[in-house]
Amino acid sequence: MSLRPIIIIPDPRLRKVARPVERVDERVRALMDDMLETMYDAPGIGLAAPQIAEDWRVIVLDVAKRKDESARAEPLRLANPEILWASEELSSYEEGCLSIPDYYEEVVRPAKVAVGYLDREGRKQEIEADGLLATCLQHEIDHLNGVLFIDHISRLKRARVVKKFEKAAKTEPPVRKREPPLPRPAPAAAPAPVKGHGAAGDL
Repeated sequence: MSLRPIIIIPDPRLRKVARPVERVDERVRALMDDMLETMYDAPGIGLAAPQIAEDWRVIVLDVAKRKDESARAEPLRLANPEILWASEELSSYEEGCLSIPDYYEEVVRPAKVAVGYLDREGRKQEIEADGLLATCLQHEIDHLNGVLFIDHISRLKRARVVKKFEKAAKTEPPVRKREPPLPRPAPAAAPAPVKGHGAAGDL
């Protein structure tokens, strides 16, 4: 396993749609292991392959320690993850991203999802998730489609954060390794009913 540099906006590779994994082989397993080590080091609770400039539909997650710092690691390694079902019920979390350091914003997403994927051995699996895990799965799957969590906030807020990072990119290296990740539960009451994700920036 090895640490990989995490790319940040406005790197155009974050906007590409990742390629499906044809077969989970040693190369893909090594990628998953590198991603987990990089995620834990950041530290973070989720990471998608495009965030380390790898054009594959692979994500890793571990939300256990976010709930309880003394908990054992419970890593998930998913190739070709696909949302099979999403609830009409919604939840609101303040999200952040390792590719958008030190920026957090409240995002509304389906409260529960079912996700199909290939595990580390290439076996087909399904997982049903709610709460933080459901939010994290949706956030990371978005990355595979070139979508960032800032696409779910207002156009004005999105333009401001993009402009900030574009300005910084002219003077700073376009990669980073450490930041406090999120999402974390928002203190606000339940959001007004909205169906699905809506158009980018509408939520």
